[in-house]
Amino acid sequence: MREIWGGVRLLYLGQKWAAGHGREWRLGMVPALITLVGYAAALVALLVWTDDLVAWATPFADHWASPWSGAFRGLLDAVVVGGGLLLAVISFTAVTLLVGQPFYETVAARVDRAEGGAPEGPELGLWRELWISTVDSVRVLVRVAAFGIVLFALGFVPVLGQTVVPAVGFCVSGFFLTLELAAVAMQRRDVPLRERIRVLRARLPLVLGFGVPLVLAFLVPLVAVFLMPGAVAGATLLAREVLPPGEPALPPGEPAEEGHDGD
Repeated sequence: MREIWGGVRLLYLGQKWAAGHGREWRLGMVPALITLVGYAAALVALLVWTDDLVAWATPFADHWASPWSGAFRGLLDAVVVGGGLLLAVISFTAVTLLVGQPFYETVAARVDRAEGGAPEGPELGLWRELWISTVDSVRVLVRVAAFGIVLFALGFVPVLGQTVVPAVGFCVSGFFLTLELAAVAMQRRDVPLRERIRVLRARLPLVLGFGVPLVLAFLVPLVAVFLMPGAVAGATLLAREVLPPGEPALPPGEPAEEGHDGD
């Protein structure tokens, strides 16, 4: 329980940092706002076309007696929309970080300097950093999709699908959201994706205490825009917590670049 509250505290401290740095906070909302407009259009399209999509995918339910056909397809509508929202939360962060890569790098660096022991970061050009971030984000989204398929299937299990599965879904989303946000600070430490997953999984309660409240907040329209700069600042503090300055990211002798080229 202490670890969970520790994650909540890091989330609060990140937002407090953003509130105390008005210029960074205002500029940090721009990439999030640009991304939000695109996602809003996509989610509206999903809401409009969900009924047709579900009807197309379940032709066998056409001959079911009323009200079972409507109830079944209504449940599928809710699952599709809910899954789309959760996937949007994760991918929204990844896309926003890509759009605002230079700015969020600056936020992470400033938080690191304020806390002391800031790493210099690898000598990579902007396009190389963007390429690494894009590849890593795709790998994260593939993992999210895999979990989403399993949770989608489990959603049809009576009782379990309406109680445990949604709770697990929020925990999964919280973990991967934190993974995306912490990537900014961990890339500065040259920590590859596989190692990021390992160190965050080792402190799972801390990560969920940070990520799950943020997932719930991001589900509220426009909130993600305002919280994004502070979320990156808080994730930088979390990265420092799980991977203290001076601790090697990989076992001695193992080249760091391997984590970027293979999974």
